Amino acid sequence: MYIRVLGAAAGGGLPQWNCRCDVCRLAWSGDPRVTPRTQSSIAVSADGRSWALINCAPEVLTQIRRTPALFPQQGSRHTPIESILLTNADVDHVGGLLSLRESSPYRLYATAEIQAVLRDNPIFNVLNPDYVERVSVALEQPLALAEGLEARMFAVPGKTALYLEGEQVDIGVEGEATVGIEFRAAGRRTYYIPGCAAMTPALAARLEGADVLLFDGTLWRDDEMIRAGVGHKTGQRMGHMAMSGETGSMAALSSLSLGRRVFLHINNTNPVLIDDSAERREAARMGWEIAHDGMELEC
Repeated sequence: MYIRVLGAAAGGGLPQWNCRCDVCRLAWSGDPRVTPRTQSSIAVSADGRSWALINCAPEVLTQIRRTPALFPQQGSRHTPIESILLTNADVDHVGGLLSLRESSPYRLYATAEIQAVLRDNPIFNVLNPDYVERVSVALEQPLALAEGLEARMFAVPGKTALYLEGEQVDIGVEGEATVGIEFRAAGRRTYYIPGCAAMTPALAARLEGADVLLFDGTLWRDDEMIRAGVGHKTGQRMGHMAMSGETGSMAALSSLSLGRRVFLHINNTNPVLIDDSAERREAARMGWEIAHDGMELEC
């Protein structure tokens, strides 16, 4: 299985266009300890020739242009991207669909709830149905994303997209609004979970023994954005576990037998984005890698 991290950042990327938090300030100044990152997406393949995109960031065209495996390979119109699968309806995960409208066939997979969000927004009608097949997929239903690559969506604790929130917001609810993805190819098993509000016993049991886990690394600590002076919400309110602390993801996953552990969907305020930070060293001590755009993983 081949995995390419197209974008490793959370919504807004790094540096965020209007932010001068400690991390963004270093990025704006060109400090070599901080590498800019685009918004979260990965490409997955079983054979290195046919690929699936998981989420479609607003920067998808830039991400494709710097990933040779995704270049057109033959004829006058071609793409090795066979399908796109969405884990939720957040803007940073669906915005790039508007850029993939030039009449090349691919399948767009999502839960019925996420497909309904796209259907209810007429701007997504720019995707020509003669070429883009929208497929609603039930949770736990196996599907063939690309040649030799099987995937399965499953519910993880989360919340609805920000722009769909009402007066009451259910945090940690499990359903079709926020999902993780299990990939299988040639006997290997990988998971991609860019958003997760809590670690349940059932989720931990599912992840046990995985060859690769790409997991939600939005914030180092729950009140990080408040402390940085750039927001008023905690990570928990946004539907994300913190990395650190007794209830954080590193502690929650520490007892599992896993191959590679990789944090991605990392917010611009997160100090692990600074190469020599104490937080980066602590994450490494706990066995975690910090994803960057262009990172390649094979299993």
